[in-house]
Amino acid sequence: MLKGKHILVGVTGGIAAYKTATIIRLLVKEGAEVKVVMTEHAKEFITPLTLATLSKNPVLTAFYNVENGDWNSHVDLGLWADLYLIAPATANTIGKMAGGIADNLLLTTYLSARCPVFVAPSMDMDMLAHPSTIINIETLRAFGNIILEPASGELASGLSGKGRMAEPEEIVKEINSFFAKKKSSEPLKGYNILINAGPTRESIDPVRFISNHSSGKMGIAIAEAACELGAKVNLVLGPVNIKPSRQDIIVTNVTNAASMAEECISKFPSCDIAILSAAVADYTPANVSNSKIKKQKGDLNLILKPTTDIAATLGRMKKKGQLLVGFALETDNEIDNAGKKLKSKNLDLIVLNSLKEEGAGFGHDTNRITLIDRNNIIDKFELKSKDEAARDILKKVVSMIR
Repeated sequence: MLKGKHILVGVTGGIAAYKTATIIRLLVKEGAEVKVVMTEHAKEFITPLTLATLSKNPVLTAFYNVENGDWNSHVDLGLWADLYLIAPATANTIGKMAGGIADNLLLTTYLSARCPVFVAPSMDMDMLAHPSTIINIETLRAFGNIILEPASGELASGLSGKGRMAEPEEIVKEINSFFAKKKSSEPLKGYNILINAGPTRESIDPVRFISNHSSGKMGIAIAEAACELGAKVNLVLGPVNIKPSRQDIIVTNVTNAASMAEECISKFPSCDIAILSAAVADYTPANVSNSKIKKQKGDLNLILKPTTDIAATLGRMKKKGQLLVGFALETDNEIDNAGKKLKSKNLDLIVLNSLKEEGAGFGHDTNRITLIDRNNIIDKFELKSKDEAARDILKKVVSMIR
């Protein structure tokens, strides 16, 4: 479970630091890549040389190397890590973490880390029971940090009680369990997903364009839900008034059907799954006026030409192992028309929306979808928020790739 994981281990100045050597050895044995950052006081309990030898990486203790000026970036460390384990975590360090104090490399890295943080307290029983320590530990829990409860037993002070750092084997077991749960909650981890969303605008002249009422809400909801499930998401987004809340979604903004098609076609070969939720114009003006068209008496004849059919094009390009999901917005004979689109465009799954359903379709925060797969299995859902509908779509996708 730990093979290839980046584990950052923070060591503070407590007697239990000697146990950290065993933790590092166990993590490396299970295939993790380990880096270590220590406080100055930690070096009084165990040497950087010992931990560097076990981790197979230089141990960092200061903001920069005094001999050559090389900067040890806490930001880079925080981005590198899949998990940050602070073991042992003294009462002093826990208090600083809770208070946002950043006076050493270990603490600045903690404040920069985007990964889960595990904290293994180690201190005398009275220090652990002190109200300030209790509040500080609860504060870290409120931050989302995972506290590895200390055990009871004989302490360095000679007293017996709760305060011993959890044993190395137990800590590594907890880390394994965490990644096992995370894997089950991220079934799309390692998958590249291409999603298009929103409308397109087809210019008539510099002032006017042809478009539709798509808000992009459904596609953005799918993109955000896919990220939550562990996928790497490329979102090709038409002109909309909203944007994804997640910064890890790679967004390419486009305006018209031609640019939407170009981006989707170029990105499709490198993706595992494509979900085409955009409301792409079927036609575009054959000739675009360079200047505003003045109002005249009589009718204005506008000649339109077909745009590139993105779904059909990707359906022809699709290789073994790729999954292609399309959308259909229908007003009549919904199931039959969606089924025909599924087959004619070589889709694996189609999401049907009906404009006849109240609260579904363009502009709403809710949607009522019907899923039809290549085996003609039809799943109908009740009216739900678009976030919930997005999760229903991706649950079906996950079932099809397993």
